[in-house]
Amino acid sequence: MKTKIDINTIKKQKTLLLWGGAITIYGIIFYYLPLAGWLMAFQNYKPKDGLLHSAFIGLDKFVRLFSDVTFLKVIRNTLAMGVINLVATFVMAIVFAILLNEVRNVFGKRVVQTISYLPHFLSWIIVTGILHDALSGTGIINELLMKFGFVDQGINFFAHTQYFWPIVAFANVWKETGWNAIIYLAAITSIDPALYEAAAIDGAGRWGKIRHVTLPGIKPTIIILLLMNVGNVLNAGFEIQYLLGNGLVQSVSQTIDIYVLKWGISQSDYSIGTAAGIFKSVVSIILIVIANQIAKRSGEERLF
Repeated sequence: MKTKIDINTIKKQKTLLLWGGAITIYGIIFYYLPLAGWLMAFQNYKPKDGLLHSAFIGLDKFVRLFSDVTFLKVIRNTLAMGVINLVATFVMAIVFAILLNEVRNVFGKRVVQTISYLPHFLSWIIVTGILHDALSGTGIINELLMKFGFVDQGINFFAHTQYFWPIVAFANVWKETGWNAIIYLAAITSIDPALYEAAAIDGAGRWGKIRHVTLPGIKPTIIILLLMNVGNVLNAGFEIQYLLGNGLVQSVSQTIDIYVLKWGISQSDYSIGTAAGIFKSVVSIILIVIANQIAKRSGEERLF
């Protein structure tokens, strides 16, 4: 059955259509047209020859990537930090939102919420500077550890590989928990208050209400955000690893983005950098599809 176009409706929604068209054009120009640059991954790209005249070499750059032990370690680092960051920030945002919702003092609740999401607006330069000061040999962390007798002398946290991933995870949690909790707080406020009243009548306390009302109420939101964040596992970060990393922890600090900067841009090998970027994008798409199919078969909310 053909759908008739209502001219009057179009006129009424012309502002919406104009904005929609502008955003669509923006997406095409800045998100889809640049995908033509992926051709560099299959070429021995030379800037002087351009994209159309560089020699075609097929999958040679991909073979070189996966033959490079350094790149394999970079994949391990990126995946490990991505998973740790996902679990830590995801769980802490949910826990924080639930606990904040339980605060009965409205003024105190607003103050805590405001303070909690302020770190989101700090640049990583500032955050890493705070971390360097706090974790230095004379920083507050070492001072506390020595004062309470946990260590005899200060620890150089940035000289030991075993500390790097936890530091990155802590930084992400501190910076993003308050901001990520906003959407869960919004989902909690949409829960019907009658459900809490019914739970109270049945004898449920605070923990019982959280378990049987709050968590099931925000479950669809949790599933959707989890599916979206799974695709970002390989986006473990660039700034914090680049700023906190040094020669002593290089084996665990380098991510795919740093590898692309080092070998793709600094060494002017744009083809190898593009190949690494394609690998990351393809893996992200595969992870989203797999997670979505698992959610679909489980009868949960899904993206598509």
